[in-house]
Amino acid sequence: MVKRKTALRIRKAHRYLGIFLGIQFLMWTISGMYFSWTDIDEIHGDHYKKVVPEQASFSNLIGSSQIAIQEPIKTLELLEIAGQPYYWINNTKIFNARTGAIKEGLTEQEALNVADRFMLSDLELGQIQRIDAVGKHHEYRGRPLPAYEISYKTDKNLKAYVAVNNGRFQTVRYRDWRWFDFLWMTHTMDYQGRDNFNNIILRAFSLLGLITVGSGFLLWYTSSPTIRKIKKKLN
Repeated sequence: MVKRKTALRIRKAHRYLGIFLGIQFLMWTISGMYFSWTDIDEIHGDHYKKVVPEQASFSNLIGSSQIAIQEPIKTLELLEIAGQPYYWINNTKIFNARTGAIKEGLTEQEALNVADRFMLSDLELGQIQRIDAVGKHHEYRGRPLPAYEISYKTDKNLKAYVAVNNGRFQTVRYRDWRWFDFLWMTHTMDYQGRDNFNNIILRAFSLLGLITVGSGFLLWYTSSPTIRKIKKKLN
């Protein structure tokens, strides 16, 4: 049998580990429940968007050789911005697909036209602003900058984002997504990018959690009357 002094040490370690890890265990449970009870499409804001519009068809477009670009063309994509055709070349520059003129980013009105193609028609516009940089915890992190942030008058602080350089509709963010993002951060314990499951903090808490569970089983084993009776019979 484990000595009484050793058993007290195990009990004390188990108690303090439980207090230290209890809040994180609670966050894992709460976030797990939230994830299992929510519709991920709704979290993405799909109910605020129209069915994805089809790419418009255009005629009388110029060829790539008529575009005044010096570097070799590796990629070329036809885009629609405010009803007009543009070539997005090498993922860096955009040209009018009829005139060949280079376009230096979207205007606010063009960004609103792009958003109108994707967002529901009954949403009331609040304001639009250009963002050139975001912090590592910003809801638009990891996406093309600069961009236009388009806010709508809703009780859930709804925002849509459109990239300035190529006019692509990027994403929708609103209150429920922000709650999801916060809980996902506490679940993965990646307080930087949210999606790194191999971070040191998560590994440490997982190991400490395993030790806590193990010490609990050990305490049960050392203090269980049933185990004592079995040991006495065996002796």
